[in-house]
Amino acid sequence: MARFLIRSNFRGYIATQTRMASDQLGELGKGAGKGGGGGGSVREAGGAFGKRQAAEEERYFRQKEKEQLAALRKHHEDEIDHHKKEIERLQREIDRHKGKIRKLKYDD
Repeated sequence: MARFLIRSNFRGYIATQTRMASDQLGELGKGAGKGGGGGGSVREAGGAFGKRQAAEEERYFRQKEKEQLAALRKHHEDEIDHHKKEIERLQREIDRHKGKIRKLKYDD
């Protein structure tokens, strides 16, 4: 359940960031954006090439974001596996110590 809540909040965060970023762009391929930067000579010229370059840039950044999310997801999965193994190791230690305590009680 908590995992679902984290995912939904994360998706909301990404959607919010995307919307905020798109507000700063102005109209894609129509010259310079609202941020004051030119965006390059092709984008400044506008027209079909400007729109195409803007679309390619958007595609590139979406792909990079996907790659980053996949890497982050894998990192968290690796962390979870590590912690599960650590829990198992510590549980074996606990069992070993309990065995020693039982043996001490039996020896008394």
